[in-house]
Amino acid sequence: MPGGRLTQQERQQIALGLADGLAYAEIARRLDRPTSTITREVMRNGGPTAYRADLAHRATEQRAHRRRRAAPRDAGAPPMPHGRDPEAVRRYEEVFTTLFMQQGLPKMMSRVLTCLYTTDEGSLTAAELVRRLQVSPASVSKAVAFLESQGLIRRERDERRREHYIVDDDVWYQSMIAAARGSAEIAEAARQGVGVLGPGTPAAVRLEGIARFVDFVTESMARAAEQARDILYTKPPATADTTPEPAPAGTATDRRSVKGRRAATD
Repeated sequence: MPGGRLTQQERQQIALGLADGLAYAEIARRLDRPTSTITREVMRNGGPTAYRADLAHRATEQRAHRRRRAAPRDAGAPPMPHGRDPEAVRRYEEVFTTLFMQQGLPKMMSRVLTCLYTTDEGSLTAAELVRRLQVSPASVSKAVAFLESQGLIRRERDERRREHYIVDDDVWYQSMIAAARGSAEIAEAARQGVGVLGPGTPAAVRLEGIARFVDFVTESMARAAEQARDILYTKPPATADTTPEPAPAGTATDRRSVKGRRAATD
């Protein structure tokens, strides 16, 4: 991040920019900062309508103080797998969480989803989520119940009857199809308005244009999601740091396994 951490003066400029209705990109340009830095700063501190420079600066100092106090406890923690930099992972998780929040997910649900996606196994128990996120069991329970209701995660029990919360590769395909269905409903509602408001009237013409546009985008999105579905199961080429797959992605064996997984989810 150019220039290190945001200063109190920069946070005041962010608040003024938000009050003037400036986009995050324009505020970032004026401060010579990445747009992601401004986005993360605002979303972490109340959002564009509730952001306050003094409160944001105080909250940042408190977070930094808590991290410094936690450092001695973390000193004996085992190293992260694959030689990962813990601080780089933490920063990346913050970026991913902010993106989920911008899509409309509440903060705790976003944190849980990020935690699952950045775990090699793609699966964690409630106790593991509590430990990793440093939150109460009740917070985790509420978050996973919401995510499961949205089809973003699923749960299953192991041989010890412990519940594991899991993110599947296919969830992105299912999410895109669900979004396409929602858009189709908007197009249908717009088209119904044409009859109510009278064909040929300015309002009806506007609604008909919306319906045709949304129809085209919806069909394109659903078709692209179906055509690209195999990508979710295609393994990247083996490198010096990875173990080669028994059969390259795209072979007959791989396609059969993809079809089998599709049958299980459809």
